[in-house]
Amino acid sequence: MSSHSSHSVTAATLPQLFRPAEVAEALGCSEWWVKEQARQRRIPFTRAGGAYRFTAEHYAEIVLVFEELPLRDQRTPTDQTRSRVRVTHTMPTNSASASLRAKKPRRVVRTQSALAA
Repeated sequence: MSSHSSHSVTAATLPQLFRPAEVAEALGCSEWWVKEQARQRRIPFTRAGGAYRFTAEHYAEIVLVFEELPLRDQRTPTDQTRSRVRVTHTMPTNSASASLRAKKPRRVVRTQSALAA
């Protein structure tokens, strides 16, 4: 009799985990981008042994997260053909950023103070 039970886990029964490079190739982007999105928690992933890994389900969700649908014509009533919940990614706006101005370079400040003296 074998030491393994009839319910033993084999490589065939485990889900395949993909490396960031493989996901990047499938998405047509850089490996760095995939890792950065995972680091920022913008895409689903699993971390096995400290490394980012992705399942086929993670990949499908990544595609959905970054999916952009065409804008609907505003003159027609909205239809309910898409039942999926849409996740919108927007960059936070900072009202203070509109009032930011660059400093004068130090060489200009030094020149002006030298001329005034």
